[in-house]
Amino acid sequence: MRPTAVSIVALALVTTAATASLTSCGSGSGSSPDTVKVSFKQSMDNSVKVTDTYLADIKRQFEKEYPGKKVELVPIKASDADYYTKLQQMLRSPRTAPDLVYEDTFLINSDITSGYLKPLDSYLAKWRDWGQFIDTAKSAARGEDGKTYGVPDGTDTRGLWFDKRVFRKAGLPTDWQPRSWDDVLAAARTIKQKVPGVTPLNVYTGKAAGETASMQGFEMLLYGTNDGTTDPLYDRTSKKWIAGSQGFKDALSFVETVYKDKLGPDVSDALDPNYRNTAWGELMPQGRLGINLDGSWLPQNWLKGSGHEWPGWSRELGLAYMPTQHGQAPGKVSMSGGWTWAIPSKAANPDLAFDFVKTMQTKANAEKWYIANSGIAVRKDVASDPSYTSAQPGIKFFTDLVASTHYRPAYPAYPKVSTAIQEAMESVTTGDASVGKAASTYDSTLKDVTDNQVVTQ
Repeated sequence: MRPTAVSIVALALVTTAATASLTSCGSGSGSSPDTVKVSFKQSMDNSVKVTDTYLADIKRQFEKEYPGKKVELVPIKASDADYYTKLQQMLRSPRTAPDLVYEDTFLINSDITSGYLKPLDSYLAKWRDWGQFIDTAKSAARGEDGKTYGVPDGTDTRGLWFDKRVFRKAGLPTDWQPRSWDDVLAAARTIKQKVPGVTPLNVYTGKAAGETASMQGFEMLLYGTNDGTTDPLYDRTSKKWIAGSQGFKDALSFVETVYKDKLGPDVSDALDPNYRNTAWGELMPQGRLGINLDGSWLPQNWLKGSGHEWPGWSRELGLAYMPTQHGQAPGKVSMSGGWTWAIPSKAANPDLAFDFVKTMQTKANAEKWYIANSGIAVRKDVASDPSYTSAQPGIKFFTDLVASTHYRPAYPAYPKVSTAIQEAMESVTTGDASVGKAASTYDSTLKDVTDNQVVTQ
């Protein structure tokens, strides 16, 4: 669930077939006051049942805890882009709105601005457990009006996954930790020279990869170009988007180098919308990818019962944090996103929906979810619990990155800004534009998609 690759173009395409399929999912008028309808994204891979299994367990708990109340799970089996489209369709009408929905922080502010979601502050003020949630996670579900519209169910962080088998063949250390971008590129060049048949370095890029390219690829670079104390994408003081920055050009230059010097996947593969699945599903288990700039959730794909079991992953893969551009403080970079549970403004049973959230978000249930989906704890009591930190290799590494992570400026204009980033990345990946031209085109697009709410650096 964690990846948020989305085509913004697809978001705008609401087909007649999609509309028809939603009419049977309605909550709203005519719904039973004793039934809470919970909508969530179901994996496109039939063998991946992590979310289904977890929610089925919560349903059993809830119905036992609240006698006479029922839970109706409403899965949406769709790609990321189609999920967002269908969800927004459902939220528009009392007839189709569920009582509880799974909202990506990537788009939650768009739905807040559209009036689709209900502020939760009155519920949160009475909920003791809300004090256990870390402030950065809370802010990810906060609207520009200062109200909170979602309860985060975990977060994610990002870093460098590297294959120790490949590194041994290349003569590189298996406790590798690069201190700068140059160190990352140097390792990739060594792999290219000494280990033929292996993709040295994967950095997601282009429009087909959607938000995966923007966040896992570009922003992991961009947010390492300064000292980490200010946002290089959005000026929060002036409330304007940043254009013309050297950091933006430097991040594009890194992407250009990866593909121009053939350190990354073949361009045709990199621009394939399914490449993400190829990377974790085939290349990494088979030892054919040296370094992968990717997220904390990858192990959920390899655990027992996932359908893609890889028992040896923790022995054969190493983890390194993504360094800042020149090794300047704070030295490491991560980006975080995540998902939230939100109550639609047109929900028929909002009180019952929040009761369901409280059942999901007990300490025990939250910890169970974090471990099952390789998520990162946003509850302080879970993050400090040894049973969580020792549950799976890599959990402590990625949880520790929360201290130096960044959240996207996920304001309503962000999806369009993200698309502009992907277009700039794709143009330097294919060689269709120089870094200067791609950056200039981005600046022009930025002015258009933000109503000229731009500041130049």
